[in-house]
Amino acid sequence: MSETTHRRIWQTTQWGIWMLALSVFLNYVDRGALAIAMPQMQGELGLDQNQLGLMASLFFWTYALMQIPSGWLVERFDVKWVLAAGFAVWSLATGFTGIASTFTSLLIMRLILGIGESVAYPAYSKIIATRFPPESRGFPNALIDAFSKFGPALSTLIGGLVVAEFGWRPFFLFMGIGGLVWLIPWMMWKSDSNTIQTTKTKQPVFFVGFSEILHRRECWGTMFGLFSLNYSWYFLIFWFPSYLVMERGFSQEKMAVMGSIPFWLLGLSSMLTGWWSDRLVKNGRSATWIRKGFISGGLTGVAILLLFAGVPDANLALAAVTLAGVSMGFASSNNWAVTQILAGEAGAGKWTGIQNAFGNLGGVVSPWLTGYIVKETGSFYLAFLTTSVVLVLGAALYLILIPKVQPLIWKNDPAYAPEPTRAL
Repeated sequence: MSETTHRRIWQTTQWGIWMLALSVFLNYVDRGALAIAMPQMQGELGLDQNQLGLMASLFFWTYALMQIPSGWLVERFDVKWVLAAGFAVWSLATGFTGIASTFTSLLIMRLILGIGESVAYPAYSKIIATRFPPESRGFPNALIDAFSKFGPALSTLIGGLVVAEFGWRPFFLFMGIGGLVWLIPWMMWKSDSNTIQTTKTKQPVFFVGFSEILHRRECWGTMFGLFSLNYSWYFLIFWFPSYLVMERGFSQEKMAVMGSIPFWLLGLSSMLTGWWSDRLVKNGRSATWIRKGFISGGLTGVAILLLFAGVPDANLALAAVTLAGVSMGFASSNNWAVTQILAGEAGAGKWTGIQNAFGNLGGVVSPWLTGYIVKETGSFYLAFLTTSVVLVLGAALYLILIPKVQPLIWKNDPAYAPEPTRAL
């Protein structure tokens, strides 16, 4: 391959990754818009905390349920078109939320939003696993993860100010319909794997079954790890703005500014720790110790810091949650890199679908359970404590169930050599 051709292929790959980063940014702006609108929705539609929690968690019912079908789709069809279709569906669902007039119609839009957004992470994993070598997957995953955090950050900051000035309906309409503009440059991307493949040799194509993946203990380790990460992440997305308004007495405008800070720092932390972990691995450090250490250490750090969110001093509580965001970046930046390394090119899409399906049950439980706890106790402290317990359990299971971070050998892989049967 000529130097000019290699440069063109690399530039095309990089452009595609930045487009994915922008798509996940819009993804999280759309899914996090509800958190900004909830105080106004509650007053306009007469909703209680239980209904708000149900509305937040309902998204994850379809989002989690559709992960496995989405993993199958990105393995069987052109990932470019699968992602484009999902993007169009979730953008339209966000826009139509702005004209919903009943609690039931809002619930329906949340269900449709979950269906559309379910294709995102299986598509991202498939693209990265087939275009980046294992030692270089930390940063592209971290870039996507960082932009997923910048989404709620901007949504909290700008969205909070827009909602305060114009109301929640124009915000949903603008973000949903306006987001469709992303599809124009995405359609220009040359997604053919032969065109932008960056590995030196093209590996034989074979398929990995869902059952074979589920029989691996490593898969369950990634599932429990993501469940705990998502439990805390969606707790912050959906309830942190309301916590600042309801428990700390922040105005809508002050909440918009102060509430966005943990998300901005989380995104920056994710990018820096993703780059740092790649650098350490490339310099000869153990991928097992670096990737697992960043993930388990990050989850544990978040668990400890969230315990300080209930202190009387509002500034100290906000500082603790902000530092928790920094700690979360260590875990989230390496989460999908480990999955892609373990699964390899042949299984990345399906494994991601399985892991994301189970992991996003944390999104089902967290918003609803938090709403229930706050309604029953009149305080957020027990909700923060519950989140810390879930994080510690997730970190422990991640360490125990994943012995090594290295590519697994699958039965259909030409390199697979089963152990010989021993004579009785």
